[in-house]
Amino acid sequence: MNQFSKLSQVVLAIAATLGAHAAATAQDKVLNLYSARHYQTDEVMYETFTKTTGIKINRVDADDAGIVARLRAEGSASPADVVLMVDAARLAVADAQGLFQPIKSAKLDAAIPANLRADATADGVTWTGFSTRARVIVYDPMRVKPEDVATYEQLADPKLKGMVCTRSGSHPYNLSLFATVVERLGDAKGEAWLKGVVDNMARAPKGGDTDQIKGVASGECGVALTNTYYFARLIKSNKPEDRAVVEKVRVVFPNQATSGTHVNIAGAAVAKYAKNRDNAVQFMEFLSSPYAQDYFANGNNEFPAAKGLKADNPAIKAMGGDHFKAETVPLGVVAKNLTKVQQMLDRVGYK
Repeated sequence: MNQFSKLSQVVLAIAATLGAHAAATAQDKVLNLYSARHYQTDEVMYETFTKTTGIKINRVDADDAGIVARLRAEGSASPADVVLMVDAARLAVADAQGLFQPIKSAKLDAAIPANLRADATADGVTWTGFSTRARVIVYDPMRVKPEDVATYEQLADPKLKGMVCTRSGSHPYNLSLFATVVERLGDAKGEAWLKGVVDNMARAPKGGDTDQIKGVASGECGVALTNTYYFARLIKSNKPEDRAVVEKVRVVFPNQATSGTHVNIAGAAVAKYAKNRDNAVQFMEFLSSPYAQDYFANGNNEFPAAKGLKADNPAIKAMGGDHFKAETVPLGVVAKNLTKVQQMLDRVGYK
């Protein structure tokens, strides 16, 4: 082999090494995100993350159920690094199916309250909430006094016979609330409460939360359950018919004198087979920053999850959402009650 050939081989070897390093570096600068959140404000947040870190976000959009189905189908071949979902119950179900991996992060521990995260183990925490919303009671002030709907427990009071409206009891938003009430009351009293709510219904559960609010405004219902962001959307709407709905109903943040109002989360987890785990943890930590919290919460008229931060949203403030007492029952504990509560709903006939 002549000197030129040896030199050529050295050059090729160096080039191959540099190419491999470049490929690895490029891979290190990628984050594959499966998201059930579809808000324009999130786009700005992602762009800032990329500009700050150099990590490019590849996003796949679906609903919670679609994301879970995809993760299960892909198995260990899944490219997903981070999963964003919009309900604690759905996060808990995915976690129970082994679709997430635990992580340890001092930044997340410091920023996000423990009750808004999965139960910690020796290996870390699997999912973390990054925004919250309250499940409140909407009522018709012409038919119902505010003191008669001051607590969730009062929804089972015979005084409200024929007035209560909700979406399906099995919907995750209701399941999370019911699981919390059962955790507080105990199984026997919790199931009796659910039976009382069913007995007070104005009609069979149907529609979404906005439909319940409109049902109260129309007189079909006297009382209904809704997440705060649905009411905030109506407050911010320019449509005369939406403004008319807002004017006809009132909002109560339940259990202010006792356990506090039920809150749920939109949250994230690192996927079990994440190929870019360090980038995933860095993204999770970014979501807990004050900058990202503002975008994450306001994108859907929610509240920041990080400690010490308040909602800066006129619609939220208009309904009193900037100063209410929230419950502290850990969502990780609530998640463990979901199957039991579903069985209770079946027994009491809550559709």
